[in-house]
Amino acid sequence: MSEAQGQERRGRRLKVSHRLFFFGEDEFEGEATILDISTGGCQATSVTEVKVGMILKLSLFLQDQPWPLRIDDSIVRWVKDQAFGLEFTGIRPAQRERLRAILMKVKG
Repeated sequence: MSEAQGQERRGRRLKVSHRLFFFGEDEFEGEATILDISTGGCQATSVTEVKVGMILKLSLFLQDQPWPLRIDDSIVRWVKDQAFGLEFTGIRPAQRERLRAILMKVKG
């Protein structure tokens, strides 16, 4: 990914290494490691193959959080080898605020 692409994104991205479970249609599921995250999406890597355009439900396990953060809908925007980018397209306001608070606490 080029530096220009990174600068086009909304919001700052935080480099992390946390577990992510994803679920799609027809009982499709997998586990990934989040590489970076923002309030609008994340980059992850997984041995489970995903394809651009897939709609996935997510459970993100973030630092010191007893419960996973749930994203109702996300879309795979790009795939390169085992890495892929997800845009959070359906996130409840309470979950978005929780994510924002987590990101601000870590960045602060």
